Amino acid sequence: MSTGPIPVTVLTGFLGAGKTTLLNRILTEQHGQKLAVIENEFGEVGVDHQLVIQSDEELFEMNNGCICCTVRGDLIRILGRLLKRKDQLDGILIETTGLANPGPVAQTFFTDDEMKRNFRLDAIVTVVDAKHILQHLGTDDESVKQLAFADVILLNKADLIPAADLPALEERIRRINAVARIHVTRNCDVPLDRVLSVGGFNLGRATELDPRFLEPEYPFEWAGAYLLPAGTHELVIGHGDEAHGHDHAGHDHAHDGHDHDHHHGNPDELDVVILPVAAPAAGDAAYAAEIESAVRVFADWETRLKAGDPVVPGATLQRLLLTAGNGTYPLPIPAAGHHLVFESCGHDPLHIQVRGDAVKPAWQRDFHAAHTHNDAVTSVGIRTPGDLDGKRLNEWISELLRVKGGDLYRMKGVLSVQGTNKRLVFQGVHMLFDAKFDREWGAEPRTNTLVFIGRNLDRTALTEAFKACLAR
Repeated sequence: MSTGPIPVTVLTGFLGAGKTTLLNRILTEQHGQKLAVIENEFGEVGVDHQLVIQSDEELFEMNNGCICCTVRGDLIRILGRLLKRKDQLDGILIETTGLANPGPVAQTFFTDDEMKRNFRLDAIVTVVDAKHILQHLGTDDESVKQLAFADVILLNKADLIPAADLPALEERIRRINAVARIHVTRNCDVPLDRVLSVGGFNLGRATELDPRFLEPEYPFEWAGAYLLPAGTHELVIGHGDEAHGHDHAGHDHAHDGHDHDHHHGNPDELDVVILPVAAPAAGDAAYAAEIESAVRVFADWETRLKAGDPVVPGATLQRLLLTAGNGTYPLPIPAAGHHLVFESCGHDPLHIQVRGDAVKPAWQRDFHAAHTHNDAVTSVGIRTPGDLDGKRLNEWISELLRVKGGDLYRMKGVLSVQGTNKRLVFQGVHMLFDAKFDREWGAEPRTNTLVFIGRNLDRTALTEAFKACLAR
């Protein structure tokens, strides 16, 4: 039996995704937990309760519309009744209608001191219909919000689409919510410990965030280090890998199964920066200064080059004008040495020819590129060491919620505040925010980790404003 706040799981998902199937699995499996179920039905006549298998769980129904501000009072009333049975409950499930925005449900656990004291929002679980989700994402704002608020996503009915389509579908979902755990399912067949008592909402385990998501976005997608002799060589774009013998076995131009356009949107243009390097380096960290230099160069005005024009190494952004994705450009190297080549779009084969032979990079890396997507809802992650000034942090959060609260669907993070040995764990929904100190840092590095999920988020502005809160 639970002795602390009762964990609450919010189950959401668009119409027909499989929420009732998952709920029935939870109610019939032998998990040894005493659960209460709160259902919310859209419409004047309740039907869902007839579809749910009867069990020993307490079942409440709210049939006066979607759970939202107008119904929050009913939800609080039902939760208040459940408090009288607190010693008998291990958890509460709230199933929202398929048309509901789950945000107001989550906000319930911020608005009332009694709710905050007696209940703990454990996770929002969103069930997705793999076969039909794309058409909803293009036309329905509520389905996007259901994904954006989620801590756990069940990509259900996966057997109804080709297996080859799943990676692209997961990638599309991750553009909206990069930190939710995604489980591919059929008939919502998933171990229940992946949807119940997962602790997903409070981000207590910050290390489980997707490291690629927290990687800064770059204006380029690939970089390679080449040792080049003196002389004039050729930089060859396209023309097929086989024709030039370049081995791309270690360089995945497909970038996790999804294609990209060049960041400026023209498939017959490619941005390149070539920086001389004083000495060879081992590992990504050794090239950190050059990578940051390339970021600044990519922000500058470009020099446009047509086929046959020389590509000159140096701190200059050079835009190669291609023909059907192909082009050959002289590459003059005045003195032998190492050079870093940064490329704005990795799916165009890039080759450096020295006396007719392709030179392989001694080091190469794919980058998380900053692309503009059609989805207005995105994720922004920040991870940085150092202690925060509590006063500046409070002022920034207050102003952020005042100005952007309507666009901030979810916030969560673990912060290191100057003057205390304990981690500050925070979470928020829209303009509602809650922060509590939990365990001590101990031997764990004092690193701040934040996640924002919402509409029209400015990654640079959020990052810079947060860094301004660091203690000096």
